[in-house]
Amino acid sequence: MCGIVAAIAQRNIVSILTDGLSKLEYRGYDSAGVAVIASAASTQIQTVRRTGRVAQLVAQISADKVAGTRGIGHTRWATHGGVTEANAHPHTSNNNIAVVHNGIIENHEELRAALQAKGYVFTSQTDT
Repeated sequence: MCGIVAAIAQRNIVSILTDGLSKLEYRGYDSAGVAVIASAASTQIQTVRRTGRVAQLVAQISADKVAGTRGIGHTRWATHGGVTEANAHPHTSNNNIAVVHNGIIENHEELRAALQAKGYVFTSQTDT
């Protein structure tokens, strides 16, 4: 079952996101990820996604020195697309939006086509 964590603060919120994801591990998942923006003045999104345990995600976040004051995190249980980093959430388009969702989007093909016509880029096999 998926889980979502989000935070906004005047300090680095990465540990808030990863602690929250760790608390959701009991629900079961196959991948996890975070997307953060460094500050209110920034638009650059840093995204880290991993298959497997949240601990593997935390290790990569530390290695990449990811930091931010706004962000979202997600644990995923695959319903559309395989268990891959490309299918792990958060998903981004043109590095200017990051999204996650829980559940199944039944009309995702129609939504995807409409958004692609507007210039959004999809890089996963999921329904997000």
